[in-house]
Amino acid sequence: MKVVAFVPLKLNNERLPGKNTKILHDGRALMECVLETLEQAALIDEVYVYCSSDEVLKYISSDEVRFLRRDARLDGASIKINEVLSSFARDVYADIYVLVHATAPFISVSSIERGVEAVLEGGYDSALSVLRLQEFFWREGRPLNYDLENIPRTQDLEPFFVETTGLYIYGRSLIVDAGRRIGSAPFLVEVNKIEALDVNDPIDFEIVDAVLSRGLVR
Repeated sequence: MKVVAFVPLKLNNERLPGKNTKILHDGRALMECVLETLEQAALIDEVYVYCSSDEVLKYISSDEVRFLRRDARLDGASIKINEVLSSFARDVYADIYVLVHATAPFISVSSIERGVEAVLEGGYDSALSVLRLQEFFWREGRPLNYDLENIPRTQDLEPFFVETTGLYIYGRSLIVDAGRRIGSAPFLVEVNKIEALDVNDPIDFEIVDAVLSRGLVR
């Protein structure tokens, strides 16, 4: 079974322009964090950066990471992510695809490998990173998951799981035939709050850089 990981990138981000190549305090571009992690994952056969601009080549320092130019049309604001994923599947054959976003710089090797193992051997058709939340939720002005007259401890609340959007793993047939990255039998890869960090806005980048500067991750 061939397992291919890829990091889809565009440089014309709207909320934080150039976020994928924005430089952290340690001198690395944001995108370099996930590339270094993917190189350490033993279950991955190939790693690609999928981008329309060769400007990102200056941030690819390893011979183990391949650059694949994608159609610039896929950088459009109206393009949905599954269109990008389908395009990559047409360009590169694999049995299992590992999608990791550069905006999730702290996803770990262990989380990636747990997800790959679940899809390869665990009977799951896909996997995705999620963060467990046991909080008091409200919707339309009312509590969603607790009774105001009988307030439980937060640790006794039924957990919710939110997609972190950092990691998705799926088989070829799922994306090629169904156009989906999550199937009907997904494995939830629970990650911690640091792994769940995702850079969309300027403050997100500052938080990620602060985590690095405090030595909370390497």
